[in-house]
Amino acid sequence: MKTLDEVRDFFANDKYATQVTGIEIVKADPGYSEVRLKIDDRHINAVGGLMGAVFFTMADFAFAVAVNSDIDSEYVTVTLQSSISFMRTVKTGTLTAKANVVREGKSTCVYEISIYSDDNTELCRVVTTGSRVRKK
Repeated sequence: MKTLDEVRDFFANDKYATQVTGIEIVKADPGYSEVRLKIDDRHINAVGGLMGAVFFTMADFAFAVAVNSDIDSEYVTVTLQSSISFMRTVKTGTLTAKANVVREGKSTCVYEISIYSDDNTELCRVVTTGSRVRKK
């Protein structure tokens, strides 16, 4: 199993999530991850709420970290399908996304990712199906 710093170094190459959006990996274990984001002006949409793409980017990144934390594997798992349910929004604070494995098969997997506000209110839930493919 890789250290948290090794996983962070590997996923630093996901420049959209880490540099553009500003998501930070907090915990990375096989089948589980936590990522965090401090909301700022670049995350707010035209009507003053949090842009939906921020939630989806966090969920997708949390899934990627949880399912691919074994960075030395000859395989990588990519998103095959995702569905997102928005429950409420926030405009300030820090968000935490937690990804958990629901089912791990030979070639596909299912994960559930929830995103929480500072006060641990669930803001949205994502269900993602992944497909395992050989690295190129």
